[in-house]
Amino acid sequence: MNSVDYDAVVVGAGAGGIYAVHKLTQEGLRVIAFEGAPDVGGVWYHNRYPGARVDIESYFYCFPDEELYPRWTWKERYPAQPEILAYLNFAADSWGVRPHIRFSTWVTGAQWEPAAHRYRVTTSSGESVTGRYLIMASGQLSKARTPAFPGLEDYRGRWVQTSHWPTDHVETAGKRIAVIGTGSSGVQAVPALARDAENVTVFQRTANYSVPAQNGPLDQQKYADLAGRVAEMREAILHHPTGSDIPLGAGPAGSFTPEEQQALLRERWARGGHTMNAVFSDQGTDIHANTLVADFVRQHVLDTVRDPVTADILTPRSYPIGSRRLCVDTGYYEAFNQRNVDLIDVKADPIERITPQGIRTRDHDLEFDLIVFALGFSAFTGALDEANIRNEFGERPTDRWARGPRTLLGLMTRGFPNLFLLTGPGSPSVLANMILDNVQHVDFVADLLRHMGERGHTKVEPEEKAQDEWTAHVAEAASNLLRLNVENYMVHVNRDDGSRVFMPYVAGLDRYVAECDKVAADDFAGFAFS
Repeated sequence: MNSVDYDAVVVGAGAGGIYAVHKLTQEGLRVIAFEGAPDVGGVWYHNRYPGARVDIESYFYCFPDEELYPRWTWKERYPAQPEILAYLNFAADSWGVRPHIRFSTWVTGAQWEPAAHRYRVTTSSGESVTGRYLIMASGQLSKARTPAFPGLEDYRGRWVQTSHWPTDHVETAGKRIAVIGTGSSGVQAVPALARDAENVTVFQRTANYSVPAQNGPLDQQKYADLAGRVAEMREAILHHPTGSDIPLGAGPAGSFTPEEQQALLRERWARGGHTMNAVFSDQGTDIHANTLVADFVRQHVLDTVRDPVTADILTPRSYPIGSRRLCVDTGYYEAFNQRNVDLIDVKADPIERITPQGIRTRDHDLEFDLIVFALGFSAFTGALDEANIRNEFGERPTDRWARGPRTLLGLMTRGFPNLFLLTGPGSPSVLANMILDNVQHVDFVADLLRHMGERGHTKVEPEEKAQDEWTAHVAEAASNLLRLNVENYMVHVNRDDGSRVFMPYVAGLDRYVAECDKVAADDFAGFAFS
């Protein structure tokens, strides 16, 4: 089969892919995108489980585009999956990107051809194309962890994953449902499933901190105000550490009296969401400040859950708050006061196997009609590895990351020319507003490609020294974090010596944008062109 040549090949059609196709075609490039799903949406196409909802306010979890923003009206402060997916379809249609996207098509390989300065990309449909630039918009939380429980193949009921919820109807009413996993997806799914299930049994390995979204109808007056000054709003959130307007830490915890500390905690709790991650400016680095916040949340669990044994199991004590991703929920702890919701602590009563009828633990043999796996993702590297990208030496990008990711700006990695990793490790990534992260990265890439075109360059990759310096800077920014010493998907652990690498850039989106602007203003210093 003859291949077709493109300027850019985009992998993924979530928010990042939609915007990349839009922006790069606007720049006059010939673009093709490949998406494994039948339609746009990315993570919001696949994560359609009951209760799925974003944890960034909808004022900012959207494209900061002056034409698009005023033409859409959100219903809720924290919109649910159907509304977000509808919005992404609206953006794709408004920008006319669909003709550039091949749906139901997975990238199966991308081989760098050094003589041509191009990638040869092959797909599950048998199509072969070449692209000067390869842009991975496949997401950092998109490759689901596969359930690996013995006996699953013999189970006679239905099992599903929150991360790839089926598009056909999954019957939950009147069913006996098991939920395995209590991370962000699990805590959202449990109260939603419990509304009409006969029973929901939650299998918890680690008690996670979860705080209320305090969701409600969108403040339409605030949205209309922002719609009238989108460019100004965009600049403001680009220069906020998280890409939103949530209040920052009020100051070190020790600078407040105990009464003032409690008042601040109550104020942030009432606002809801990730504001609990930044009550005090030192809660991420000082265990005493962190414990103030953690104790406040723990007390809420104990006050909310009526059964003292269940409340004790649900109370997180094994790690500082915010050192794993903070869950944001709507009625999670309250659900355990319902008669149809049970809890099993799998540390005390481990799962032994899946049986044809359900789940056998050490102490129980339970029957279920539906098993829901909420096991999370192979973060940062899963989707990248699945695309089977190879350089001229046959290496994958992650082959050079044995001791943790090495990137320049989280965007490129040496040895893989013309490969761009949107929201990759070494960028703010999952620590900030992911739609804004993607927009900022794509805009930077577009400027870089324009720079190359003006000078006749066809190849770019990081300079070794610049990549080393950026990798060291990312590590230094995270060096005093409490979360660096806690097992979580953001930390790479070198098993030989126990050294740890925090993968996202923790200094904030605002600092990151300033670093990118400085690089661009200096003719993209740190990038080697030819």
